[in-house]
Amino acid sequence: MAPVPALLWRSLRTHQVYGANTDVGKTIFSTILCNAASKRGERTWFLKPVSTGAADEADGWYVLTKIYDTTSRYVSEGPGWLFLETAGGVHSPGPSGTTQADLYAPLRAPVILVGDSKLGGISQTISAYESLRMRGHDIESILLFQDMKYENYQYLRDYFAKLGGISVDTVPEPPTRLDNEQQDVEQMREYYASRNIDHVLESLDRRGKERISRLESMSSKASKSIWYPFTQQKLVTADTISAIDSAHGDYFQVLNPSTSTPNLLQPAFDGSASWWSQGLGHANSRLTLAAAYAAGRYGHVMFAEAIHEPALALAEMLLRGADNPRFSRVFYSDNGSTGCEVAVKMALRAARLRYGWGPNDNVHILGLKGSYHGDTIGAMDCAEPCVYNEKIEWYEGKGYWFDYPTIQCVRGKWVVQVPEGLRDELGQDSDLRSISDVFNLESRLNTEQYRKYERYIQSVLSKLQASGRKFGALMMEPIILGAGGMIFVDPLFQRALVDVVRRSPHLFGHGPSPGDPLSWSGLPVIFDEVFTGLYRLGRFTAASFLGTDADISVNAKLLTGGLVPLCTTMASESIFDAFVSDDKSDALLHGHSYTAHAVGCQVAVESVREMQDMEKRGEWEWAEKDWEKDAQAWSVWSREFVNDVSHNQQVLGVWALGSVLAISLRDEDGIGYKSLAAKKLQTHLREGTGTWNAHSRVLGNVFYVMASQKTKSPKIVKMSSKQLYEKTREQSIIDFEAQTKDLQKEHPDIDFKAVIIEPTMNLMFDIKENLTDDERKKHEEYITRMLQNTGNLSKAEKYLWQARDYLRPYPDVLKQFDDIYINKRPIRVMLSELHETFHQANRHS
Repeated sequence: MAPVPALLWRSLRTHQVYGANTDVGKTIFSTILCNAASKRGERTWFLKPVSTGAADEADGWYVLTKIYDTTSRYVSEGPGWLFLETAGGVHSPGPSGTTQADLYAPLRAPVILVGDSKLGGISQTISAYESLRMRGHDIESILLFQDMKYENYQYLRDYFAKLGGISVDTVPEPPTRLDNEQQDVEQMREYYASRNIDHVLESLDRRGKERISRLESMSSKASKSIWYPFTQQKLVTADTISAIDSAHGDYFQVLNPSTSTPNLLQPAFDGSASWWSQGLGHANSRLTLAAAYAAGRYGHVMFAEAIHEPALALAEMLLRGADNPRFSRVFYSDNGSTGCEVAVKMALRAARLRYGWGPNDNVHILGLKGSYHGDTIGAMDCAEPCVYNEKIEWYEGKGYWFDYPTIQCVRGKWVVQVPEGLRDELGQDSDLRSISDVFNLESRLNTEQYRKYERYIQSVLSKLQASGRKFGALMMEPIILGAGGMIFVDPLFQRALVDVVRRSPHLFGHGPSPGDPLSWSGLPVIFDEVFTGLYRLGRFTAASFLGTDADISVNAKLLTGGLVPLCTTMASESIFDAFVSDDKSDALLHGHSYTAHAVGCQVAVESVREMQDMEKRGEWEWAEKDWEKDAQAWSVWSREFVNDVSHNQQVLGVWALGSVLAISLRDEDGIGYKSLAAKKLQTHLREGTGTWNAHSRVLGNVFYVMASQKTKSPKIVKMSSKQLYEKTREQSIIDFEAQTKDLQKEHPDIDFKAVIIEPTMNLMFDIKENLTDDERKKHEEYITRMLQNTGNLSKAEKYLWQARDYLRPYPDVLKQFDDIYINKRPIRVMLSELHETFHQANRHS
């Protein structure tokens, strides 16, 4: 299922006609518009896409695809106008049950809203406008009948003039229907002929050209006026900047750089989930409405010594969802970096008071190599020197960072990879049977591997103590180190690190033992779940993979579903008590003007509730079943796909968890953030297939991509991963060519690569990308039977036709199949040639 481009062409001016209600005259106004355009000597088309498709096919994607395919044919016929009329009112349901305001939003066709001229029509028209506007529709014109009794148009004209100058135009009401059909037709013909709304078309044409001009100039203007984050500006040119017109679901609609297609917009898969924040789909109506509700109810209200319902409801929801008996408090900030700074302030104060250190003592943190907790100075100091901070003037790394074993799928096996420098202490690399075995800590805690981890960590901490260093927190990202290169840390090592720290307070200082079992011990443990938390890896908390609880935890990113910035830092009561005093200066003096912004909190409530409801409804069961029954871990990226990628010669390793996929690529010049190995794949994805592409980010030699938590079908993921297969496709062609080089020498008159290898490999990959898993397996089963029976032509031919049946729903794939097996020569001749080829290949082997 390919994504559907938005309807924006230079030649075909496309507008969608919505009605404020049913029976307001949409068809009459559509006819008037079509007549006016035709009188100008321009091609004109009208389409009313209601009840498109059979009942079992009438989902949103199917309807939008049919509309796009139809309108694309009109584009090929030359310049003109197209008017798409909706059915009923703005929220009348489409065939799939989705209201039309939501259903047609991805098409981004400028809207002509037909207002209601009857009693109550002012309210209906304004409500329809707000519903459309809230969903990202551009309302270019409002038309309604000139009802002289209620004169709604007078009020609406003044009302919309104040909202950006949207024009409100009227025409007289049509004549009363006559009983005589012929007479009625004639009077309507006269009515349409007398209506002149050229000025409306001129306005629509002008605004359409302005939209295109602005869109085409945005990248150039941005390159001269925008300072981009995390980007070397010298490498930024207008050609490298994506002009995003809109976003919906998993896709941006970006300006199409190609001049070979009339489409000005092209879908681009949001492969980085907009810097890891998007999880419930762009332009999610539930989140949009939540934001509008809170903005209308509160705007922004100050938070010091005050409370509002969204902030309290979210705090209660997070404390319940975390299922951590230690947590009792929630602190609000605006982003992950700030939330991590807050967490460090909390931990260092608690440790300083317990161990009796002074406020000027040099206290550091324990962490992991490659970790990164944000771009503000305090958060930067929590990471070891690296490319992100080594040139920052005030940076001063304040910690000790452990090296550790990592996990990757390598050639189909899940491997615990031990760094070269730790093999004396931790042993060699080892294999685990599955991803579930990686997370089966109940079993792994009883292994010698765990005891080796414990001894190594204990030894390092003892040496640090002997050197006189002070530490005030253990801080780490559970499971995955994001910015450090999407590093999958062995969860057993992280668990061992927490266990050793908590049972070894003597290694950090001398202080009273906590009487409360829920109080922190050894050091306060901080889990930075800004990226990994709230279902990004498939669970509410990434900490649950470790089977242990943090004392402090930070959440952001998916907290608001990717709509608005917000961050929370949860803490235990023992941490909170470290700031309780009669002296105001002992308080946690941290905050900002928009703390606990009501809009962000309300959106977060809706976002978290939706993801929790999805879990309860079992909306990820299809992915869980694909990986393993009762799986400890799963991913929307199929197990088969991950296995295939892991065998690619260009791939060092791959992993997939929840909605995240990370591929480590070989680089002869070395790996790490400065590597350019993944840039080629990123460029390849940006170039796209011609109908869509992918917008992605890379981390050195690591290419990563994320799906949405709303992904409901493996088909969507297969579609999104389509271009990832292209490298495998190319490599497969190279490998196949190498395997058949001797045959090529024996048959110099045949171009094996062009005639056999490329068509066969392309067909194989297109089958994998388009068919369902069941269809593909059945197809491959019959192809295998055909190849096994080439000595029996009638039986082999029967299997060929049975294999072909599974390609019928996919015309493009079917054509490739027929070109290879059927069209070029009689089937039995083809089968005989295959039989002879197999004999020759066997002789060579």
